[in-house]
Amino acid sequence: MVDDRFIVEADRQVVGVAVKVRGGFRFFASDPDFNELESKTFPRARAMAKRVAELARARRGSKRRTGSETVSTLQ
Repeated sequence: MVDDRFIVEADRQVVGVAVKVRGGFRFFASDPDFNELESKTFPRARAMAKRVAELARARRGSKRRTGSETVSTLQ
Protein backbone atom coordinates (compact mmCIF):
# COMPACT_ATOMS: atom_id res chain seq x y z
CA MET A 1 0.00 0.00 0.00
CA VAL A 2 1.24 3.50 -0.85
CA ASP A 3 1.41 6.08 1.94
CA ASP A 4 -0.47 9.38 1.78
CA ARG A 5 2.81 11.21 1.21
CA PHE A 6 6.31 10.25 0.17
CA ILE A 7 9.65 11.64 -0.97
CA VAL A 8 10.33 11.64 -4.71
CA GLU A 9 13.89 10.99 -5.87
CA ALA A 10 15.73 11.15 -9.18
CA ASP A 11 19.31 10.00 -9.59
CA ARG A 12 19.55 9.38 -5.83
CA GLN A 13 18.66 13.01 -5.07
CA VAL A 14 15.46 14.23 -3.42
CA VAL A 15 13.61 16.35 -5.98
CA GLY A 16 10.24 16.73 -4.28
CA VAL A 17 7.40 15.22 -2.32
CA ALA A 18 4.15 13.65 -3.41
CA VAL A 19 0.88 13.93 -1.51
CA LYS A 20 -2.17 11.76 -2.09
CA VAL A 21 -5.12 13.87 -3.21
CA ARG A 22 -8.45 13.15 -4.81
CA GLY A 23 -7.65 11.83 -8.27
CA GLY A 24 -4.09 10.73 -7.61
CA PHE A 25 -0.86 12.23 -6.28
CA ARG A 26 0.21 15.86 -6.36
CA PHE A 27 3.90 16.66 -6.81
CA PHE A 28 5.68 19.49 -4.97
CA ALA A 29 9.20 20.25 -6.17
CA SER A 30 12.09 20.82 -3.78
CA ASP A 31 14.61 20.99 -6.64
CA PRO A 32 14.20 23.93 -9.05
CA ASP A 33 14.98 21.65 -12.01
CA PHE A 34 11.61 19.99 -11.39
CA ASN A 35 9.49 23.14 -10.99
CA GLU A 36 7.64 22.42 -14.22
CA LEU A 37 5.95 19.52 -12.39
CA GLU A 38 5.02 21.70 -9.39
CA SER A 39 1.44 21.08 -8.18
CA LYS A 40 0.67 18.69 -11.04
CA THR A 41 -1.56 15.77 -10.15
CA PHE A 42 -0.74 12.34 -11.51
CA PRO A 43 -3.31 9.51 -11.51
CA ARG A 44 -0.81 7.01 -10.08
CA ALA A 45 2.50 7.14 -8.24
CA ARG A 46 4.04 5.12 -11.08
CA ALA A 47 3.00 7.78 -13.62
CA MET A 48 4.65 10.45 -11.48
CA ALA A 49 7.84 8.40 -11.13
CA LYS A 50 7.97 7.91 -14.89
CA ARG A 51 7.60 11.64 -15.60
CA VAL A 52 10.21 12.56 -12.96
CA ALA A 53 12.65 10.06 -14.48
CA GLU A 54 12.05 11.45 -17.99
CA LEU A 55 12.67 14.98 -16.80
CA ALA A 56 15.82 13.90 -14.91
CA ARG A 57 17.19 12.26 -18.08
CA ALA A 58 16.47 15.39 -20.10
CA ARG A 59 18.13 17.60 -17.48
CA ARG A 60 21.21 15.35 -17.35
CA GLY A 61 21.56 15.53 -21.11
CA SER A 62 21.20 19.30 -21.33
CA LYS A 63 23.62 19.90 -18.45
CA ARG A 64 26.23 17.66 -20.06
CA ARG A 65 25.86 19.48 -23.37
CA THR A 66 26.33 22.88 -21.70
CA GLY A 67 29.22 21.74 -19.54
CA SER A 68 27.44 22.56 -16.29
CA GLU A 69 29.33 21.70 -13.12
CA THR A 70 26.14 20.38 -11.52
CA VAL A 71 26.26 17.15 -13.53
CA SER A 72 28.23 15.42 -10.79
CA THR A 73 25.49 16.10 -8.24
CA LEU A 74 22.95 14.21 -10.35
CA GLN A 75 24.92 10.98 -10.59
